[in-house]
Amino acid sequence: MASAEEVVDLIDEEDRVIGRARRRQVRAQNLLHREVAALVRNRRGEVYVHRRTATKDIYPSLYDMFVAGVVTSGEAYEEAIRRELNEELGIDRAEPALLFMHRYDRPDNNFLAAIFEVRWEGPVHPQPEEIAWGEFVPERRLTALIGEQAFVPDGLEVFRRYLEARTSKGPDGLDQRGLRVDRPRIRG
Repeated sequence: MASAEEVVDLIDEEDRVIGRARRRQVRAQNLLHREVAALVRNRRGEVYVHRRTATKDIYPSLYDMFVAGVVTSGEAYEEAIRRELNEELGIDRAEPALLFMHRYDRPDNNFLAAIFEVRWEGPVHPQPEEIAWGEFVPERRLTALIGEQAFVPDGLEVFRRYLEARTSKGPDGLDQRGLRVDRPRIRG
């Protein structure tokens, strides 16, 4: 479980490190920092959906379709997503595929995130301190759940972008706006 004392890199809009702060300060002052998120699918294409515990420091008890977290100071995006997958679901040998970078800037959270997708057929062991409930659901059911349950707002924004990018991607790997959606450049 993440600690409020964990040290996080602060970044500028170009993803350059400009300082460090404790996670508690990042949350309290809504400082720009790095995060990671992974959509976890099984071989049937179902998405792992979960409800966050009531003790989470942001968005407690809401539903989420991403395994996500803060990148700690000096940690690369790829290291961070592997750590989060292991901590939250016990997934330790997956190969996350980077999809795109996403900038989220709202009064409740302020980050630049590397968004990944993971295919996983092994067992899932949700961390009880982070996940109150979770299971793989068909994407159609996930879409229905979004209308029925309260989901984390950052995850909803990223998921909508994911769906849009997936449907608009052309044969050259570029979406309709000319943005690369399969292999973005990341710093870390």
